[in-house]
Amino acid sequence: MHLVQFELGNGERRVGLVDGALVREVQGATSTRELALAAIDKKISLAEQVDSLGLGDSHDYSQLRADLMILPPLDHPDPAHVLVSGTGLTHLGSASARDKMHQHGNDESAMTDTMRIFKWGIEGGKPAAGQAGVQPEWFYKGDGGIVVRPGAAFPQPPFSEDAGEEPELSGLYVIGNDGKPYRLGFAIGNEFSDHVMERKNYLYLAHSKLRACSFGPELRVGDLPQNLAGTSRILRDGQVLWEKEFLSGEANMCHSLENLEYHHFKYSQFLRPGDVHVHFFGTATLSFADGIKTQPGDTFEISQREFGAPLTNGIAPTEGVFQPGGIKQL
Repeated sequence: MHLVQFELGNGERRVGLVDGALVREVQGATSTRELALAAIDKKISLAEQVDSLGLGDSHDYSQLRADLMILPPLDHPDPAHVLVSGTGLTHLGSASARDKMHQHGNDESAMTDTMRIFKWGIEGGKPAAGQAGVQPEWFYKGDGGIVVRPGAAFPQPPFSEDAGEEPELSGLYVIGNDGKPYRLGFAIGNEFSDHVMERKNYLYLAHSKLRACSFGPELRVGDLPQNLAGTSRILRDGQVLWEKEFLSGEANMCHSLENLEYHHFKYSQFLRPGDVHVHFFGTATLSFADGIKTQPGDTFEISQREFGAPLTNGIAPTEGVFQPGGIKQL
């Protein structure tokens, strides 16, 4: 089952079930979050909740995407109650590009912190069921205000030094009224980052992640295949500038999803009833590692057959909202 959130021409919201070239409205539903909370309270699955409501009017899916009417597949009426986070060095092969960024000097025999934490993941990232493994690298991206709808452009702030894609899987979660996390499913995502800033010093990783992101357009309800292969592409002036396969799913990861989820939700401040969490699971494929320099007007396209329609986003420069010396003394 694949779900989307979208707007009608009058601004009203709907939740839809993707049915081939059509999107069919879920009767009476305007929010996947509300659908999920109702399912949690009734102790049924999200798919069962959708089935119980039934389907209504149909819409042309490609037209909704072309008109930028598709919303992120999970959100909250108050963006401050959405936490966007992620984990890195989780995929086999993911350490290579990062290690090159973080090496200094010519001592190749010295293991960088990047390689050290990747090695820990290889050794202890997939513990037995119900056990806690080694904790991964973790980072904060922002709240719901940084999420860009599918098809829209990423804002590139004037202080940024790069506008680079990161094709990733994202897990979508709601905290139930019982204070427990529930996974609705997964979506493909673009965990847009500043790799030039990160390359200067790995302690700048936190800064480099404070950028916009996007995920969707579809929420895949249910379990995730073990092996996933998709394509990450950059278009410039309508032509393919760069293209590469990216692999994901647990067969291509050094951490289990269960372990990554445990080390996120073990923190009590992340268990506030009603909140939404969007968590990026990492990648091993970056155009930056191949020497690509993106620019405003470029288009990112991330596709994976198991997730339906591709996720596309552009790049648009923006003015800074805060300037040096902008603090006013009260």
